[in-house]
Amino acid sequence: MEDLDTLVLRTALGWQASGLPVVLVTVARTWGSSPRPPGSLMAINGRGETVGSVSGGCIEDDLIQRIREGGVQAACATLTPAVLRYGISADEAHRFGLPCGGTVELVLEPVSSHSRLDELLLACQQRRSTERTLDLRTGRVALHEGQRDGVPRLDDRHLTTYLGPQARLIMIGAGDLSRFMCQMALSLGFEVIVCDPREEHRANWQMDGVVLSHEMPDDLILRLRPDARTAVVALTHDPKLDDLALIDALQSEAFYVGAIGSRRNSAHRRERLHTHFDLPEATLQALHGPAGLYIGSKTPAEIALSIMAEVVAAKNGICRPSPTAVAAGKSLHASSDHQALTASSCAF
Repeated sequence: MEDLDTLVLRTALGWQASGLPVVLVTVARTWGSSPRPPGSLMAINGRGETVGSVSGGCIEDDLIQRIREGGVQAACATLTPAVLRYGISADEAHRFGLPCGGTVELVLEPVSSHSRLDELLLACQQRRSTERTLDLRTGRVALHEGQRDGVPRLDDRHLTTYLGPQARLIMIGAGDLSRFMCQMALSLGFEVIVCDPREEHRANWQMDGVVLSHEMPDDLILRLRPDARTAVVALTHDPKLDDLALIDALQSEAFYVGAIGSRRNSAHRRERLHTHFDLPEATLQALHGPAGLYIGSKTPAEIALSIMAEVVAAKNGICRPSPTAVAAGKSLHASSDHQALTASSCAF
């Protein structure tokens, strides 16, 4: 499953290729509370069809009405972007469903060859981060290598946004737990890869939208070279499969590296990686083990939920509890395997 940005770009390109006029809408700035953050994308075609969102729905309805009344063809013929602001007054905030009097500023961009959406989409698919600068007077776009998660900038002349690769999840081990994690990760817009060289484990394992690899996990990690939009989770309990892959992942740019197992096994893993593979303690601090947030989970589906919650928190830059707080919390819980699997580690 594609992430929302990729879906918006691909759909807008498809509409344009079919001859439909298309307007790309970008959330440029927000004040106060807002339903969607700056950088969010939406596209509207000449039939009033939409993909993506910039609010909870009310602003979309108004945009569709505005574009229909003004004519998408006429808007696209000018190639000139427009800036709209919603929620300036309390009445407007209430009308458009903006919480706490929030204000949203949008840029409406008629899509043309000047928009360079095909190049932008290709860069995203190739996992390249891109800085996109739209000239508000001409509608022309400049693309440059850039960071993935920059905050959009809007001035009188330009809108600058940042786009890049979708979040990616690499799981080591094909089984019930990875199956549930795949379902959740796909629904969250992750690119998902499952790696298991054991033929008996992957023989009947398949899922639409998931890449299944039979490489040795460390070979896969070295080949893919996890970037800052990649999470790696080891699920096999087998040191022969997990350890080397974890070592390579911990020395990559991956935003999350985790492994399941009891607290005792996780401690043994850390000691093994440090003693036998000379992995520095500072590097081991990034290992989430046992992987997952403590939610009292017992079934594979619940364990998958706890791990995916921790992965998403790390992706979104949420700080984790202090080691002291986590240790105190752990002491209150029984140490069954299922509970230990979901106990949060303290490394950050």
